[in-house]
Amino acid sequence: MNLSILRISIWVYLAIFFAYLLGPLVIMSVTAFNSSEFPRATPWECLTFDWFGELFRDERILNSIKNSFIIGAGTVVLSVSMGLAGALMLTQIWPKLRATYYTIIIAPILIPGVVLGISTLVFWDRINRMLGLGPDSFLSNGIFLTVIGQSTFIASYCMLVLVARLQRYDTGQTEAALDLGATHAQAFRKVLLPFMRPAIASAAVLAFLASFENYNTTTFTFGQYPTLTIELAQKVRYGINPSISALAFIIVVLTVFFALLNEAIIKRRALAAAARQGATVAELSGGGVKLPGFLSGNPAAVVLVLFCAGAIAVVGTAQAYSPDACIARVDEEKRLEAERRIQELRRQREEERQREAEEAAPEPQAPAATGSDNNSGFGNVFDPGNLQGGEEESSAPAEDRSNSGFGNVFDPGNLQGGEEDGTAPAEDRNNSGFGNVFDPGNLQNQ
Repeated sequence: MNLSILRISIWVYLAIFFAYLLGPLVIMSVTAFNSSEFPRATPWECLTFDWFGELFRDERILNSIKNSFIIGAGTVVLSVSMGLAGALMLTQIWPKLRATYYTIIIAPILIPGVVLGISTLVFWDRINRMLGLGPDSFLSNGIFLTVIGQSTFIASYCMLVLVARLQRYDTGQTEAALDLGATHAQAFRKVLLPFMRPAIASAAVLAFLASFENYNTTTFTFGQYPTLTIELAQKVRYGINPSISALAFIIVVLTVFFALLNEAIIKRRALAAAARQGATVAELSGGGVKLPGFLSGNPAAVVLVLFCAGAIAVVGTAQAYSPDACIARVDEEKRLEAERRIQELRRQREEERQREAEEAAPEPQAPAATGSDNNSGFGNVFDPGNLQGGEEESSAPAEDRSNSGFGNVFDPGNLQGGEEDGTAPAEDRNNSGFGNVFDPGNLQNQ
């Protein structure tokens, strides 16, 4: 039971690990076949191969790929050469200095790529000025500066790969070749170099891949020769289309192809070595050893053949398939969906407008009752009878007018004499609301 649980746990872990590792690549590859204008896997619209044609019509992408291959080739030559020299020096140097020398050689790996790019640009610019060369010299060329800047730290990676191989080398073979009369160059070319060939190939692949994907150092040195990573970074700023996904799919396909090819070749060599070990002396001397076929007992070769057949089938389908009808149908569905959304938005806005109009409308006022005029919110202050006399007030008795809301303050008889005040008794005029303050007799003699 415990063993079964352990096996299940291992398989679950492997599934999660490979899903995390390869999931983005799979999704990116799927987006290359979707007709959507933006790279996306869902919602799926139509199967199309047009983005591959769009990729091969992009001159900037094709030019950047060419620059990446040129810079990668130069970086491979320079980095592998420096790495091999450093590895040979490390194995032959005085043992007490070996640790110090190893630290110095590994140091560029620990330095940020931005610092390497800036230092490369500044250093070679000063060299260019010291030599009196113009700004168009080869020392200011973007390809030269990029190769130098990338080789500064990629050579350290190559040295680590070559040192691992040199640690298994028997120096007695070189000494034997020298004893037999070979020169040091001949011993290196005919004895050491064949032994180092697998490590040199691995270092070259590592150097090319590191150069192809480098961005930090290349940003400061590329000049007028942008690499693929620089061009992709510039395109992302303005928006990308699925042609970038098509490029990623092609890179993934080429990587899988070469990985299967390498595995098939290694398996073929192993089978051939096993067949020679089981052969007789006569078969070996007469060349009658029967070697297995390329597909016999070689699963990698079988998968490689199936992979190539699938690639050819996809290319043939792309030549005959036309997604125009599907794209037209999807565009019509998008148009109808857009109209539906516009109508829904208009309806929502109309409802909001009606709701705002209802909230802003004034509330209806109740009609005033005839018998409750004096019960208003301001205590009958704004009653017209309190401020001026009307026809109704002129017919009202004098004592009714004196009992207004302001205590007969605005009675004309309090301020000036009129026809009505002249006939009124003196004691009536002195009983105004201000206590005869405005009586003319208080201010001047009559």
